[in-house]
Amino acid sequence: MKNNSPLILVTNDDGYFAPGLKALVNMVKPYGKVLVVAPEKGVSGMSHAITISQPLRLNLISKDDNVTIYKVNGTPADCVKLAINQLVDKTPDIIVSGINHGSNSSISVIYSGTMGGAIEGCINNIPSLGISLDNHSMNADFSVAIKHSETIFKSVLENGLPEHTCLNINFPVCSENEFKGIKVCRQARGVWKEEYDKRTDPHGGTYYWLTGQFRNNENGSTDTDEWALKNNFASIVPVKSDFTNYEALNKIENLNFTNDTKE
Repeated sequence: MKNNSPLILVTNDDGYFAPGLKALVNMVKPYGKVLVVAPEKGVSGMSHAITISQPLRLNLISKDDNVTIYKVNGTPADCVKLAINQLVDKTPDIIVSGINHGSNSSISVIYSGTMGGAIEGCINNIPSLGISLDNHSMNADFSVAIKHSETIFKSVLENGLPEHTCLNINFPVCSENEFKGIKVCRQARGVWKEEYDKRTDPHGGTYYWLTGQFRNNENGSTDTDEWALKNNFASIVPVKSDFTNYEALNKIENLNFTNDTKE
């Protein structure tokens, strides 16, 4: 391995043992030196959470000439932070998070641990990809996602991304023959309509189990990630770490926030 080979940092939120991560590592390892830092267990839905209430522990799982794998008792954002701060002597050339078992389209980007890892890279201005497959099964077929993710990965590795921008990439569940291609699109406006199943434990205590369904608020739109997935396209949504609503700045400035109750 040449010293100038790209350094590729890989993480996920399904755990270091997940088939999606293993498929991703096999895809990227021909392109450089691979460092995997991933949670020791599944931590889906952790978004950009970081661990501050307990110490973090890095445990080496395996190491060869090209791929080094660590597990961490933390979140994807923890994994990226630790990797950058403690494990490397140069900034990674690219960060890839996934491949997630389950879609992270639309508003799920807010809750996604997969995207939490990618966005942590984005904050550090490292070209970063979050990749997901719309299939929660541990036995999911990643062949279509791998084949077309590789094209995206190579392009970003070669050309980079705009500053403080990462990509939220989602693949449909379909065969190669059914796959229509890749669409760069926007995030669909939608919401998870949550319900809590109220239950009683053996000791008579009450507990709640989260359930719910996704509600797409713009089913008629054909330029969204939700439409792409439902029509057998992969969706690419550019995501930025700056949450500022620039279009609303003037309106907010014109609101009266003056405290007129002073005597």
